[in-house]
Amino acid sequence: MSGLVTGDAVVLGLQPARLPSRALALVIDLVVVLFVYLLLSIGLAVATASLDEAAVMAVSIASFLLVLVGAPIAVETLSHGRSLGKLACGLRVIRDDGGPIRFRHALVRGAMGVVEILFSFGVIACIASLVSARGRRIGDVFAGTLVVRERIPAGRGPMVAPPPPPWLVGRFSQLDLSGVPDDLWLAIRQYLTRMRQLDPAVSWSMAQQLAADLAMRTGAPTPQGVPPAAYLAAVVNERQARDARRAFTAPTSSAPGASAGGPSHHIDAPSAPASATGAALPEAEPAAEAAAPVGTKVASGTAQRPSVTDGSKMPPPRPAGGFAPPA
Repeated sequence: MSGLVTGDAVVLGLQPARLPSRALALVIDLVVVLFVYLLLSIGLAVATASLDEAAVMAVSIASFLLVLVGAPIAVETLSHGRSLGKLACGLRVIRDDGGPIRFRHALVRGAMGVVEILFSFGVIACIASLVSARGRRIGDVFAGTLVVRERIPAGRGPMVAPPPPPWLVGRFSQLDLSGVPDDLWLAIRQYLTRMRQLDPAVSWSMAQQLAADLAMRTGAPTPQGVPPAAYLAAVVNERQARDARRAFTAPTSSAPGASAGGPSHHIDAPSAPASATGAALPEAEPAAEAAAPVGTKVASGTAQRPSVTDGSKMPPPRPAGGFAPPA
């Protein structure tokens, strides 16, 4: 079963539809179209009963072209390649490069389908589909289209980048990766996940180009003797390891006075007591000094009497703030 390969040698995850599924989708489409054409013919026969034979023939040909040719073209154009039968069978018409079809593709397929399917009762289309390697009929060949299967069995899982060789793990721990843009990382990851599907020559060329771009961004040349694909895988692994370390490392607190061993001892209250060594008091200290009696000393927020040792009155001490108490 041949897959769909683009011009860049990239294999798309699409499978060409074969004759049985295409024939079933065609039968469903023909049943719907013929039913609509029958209803329209009955209505036109009643409406054109008073016309002559030539007018009735002209209306019949116009209705035939409108329903059997124009309707499928309009449906495929508006639905981007999904008719009712193809939608029921999980099929879709796409271009050879994998893109959605446009009006010109649907027009060529519809015009050739009149000869292949309607006039020959599908014999020409069946023979062409059996002979073609991808199951295409003549209309698909002229239109540059392909009918593919949209509903395919699920694979083994999402494609992931292969791990680097063990001898390269940790070798680029000192590499500066801050200058590598996101689009280059994306291109490297896409290449690593699909490099086994590429042509060997194309894969080697792309790996060399990506390795050169990565080396230019990091400022360090690629190591000698290391394959470019292994170098890319090792650098991607190093970046993932750094991201994991940053994600699982506990952030340190930047609050003033905070410590890891206990609560903060930072005091913000303006009425905190001063130390006994004569440290400067808050702004409320001069008011406390003014309210204290003469001969007292303000310390730790309380008034204390000076001790008299020789029976004489000691002069009041000069406060630390530099202001003398009132006489």
